[in-house]
Amino acid sequence: MSAGVSIRPVTAEDLEEIVLLEREVPEAPHWSRTEYESMVGNAESGVLRCLLVARVNGALAGFAVGKVVNVAVPAEVESIVVRFSARRVGLGAGLCRAVIEWCRSQGAASMELEVRSANIAARALYERLGFVVEGIRKGYYREPKDDALLMRLNLASCG
Repeated sequence: MSAGVSIRPVTAEDLEEIVLLEREVPEAPHWSRTEYESMVGNAESGVLRCLLVARVNGALAGFAVGKVVNVAVPAEVESIVVRFSARRVGLGAGLCRAVIEWCRSQGAASMELEVRSANIAARALYERLGFVVEGIRKGYYREPKDDALLMRLNLASCG
């Protein structure tokens, strides 16, 4: 990543921009603002979430969501969203690495994620970070219809 890039935990002041960005990106989960607000304060009982924002020269360029339920259950990369104009410069990888480190710091031993089978760039990113395909969920995604690949990362074996 280049100079001028910062990745940090989201604050309440970031929420409006996050909701606007995720509405621009078809692959984003499209959660409600209330759901994002609960992530900032970790309002869900028994679930820890990190919501991270990537800014380039102060402008919102992307965000990521990670989840840890407990150490016996794999942590999850729930979403990595990068503005179209900010792709292919390492922001997605930086956000994913930050989520991995946060999950590791919460005691998670492994992580998993789902990715569209047709999303070659995202699959390549996750493979470079050490995730391996462990399964497939047929017809998981709609608009457009696509299968989900279930990928897993053993946190003890990655650096």
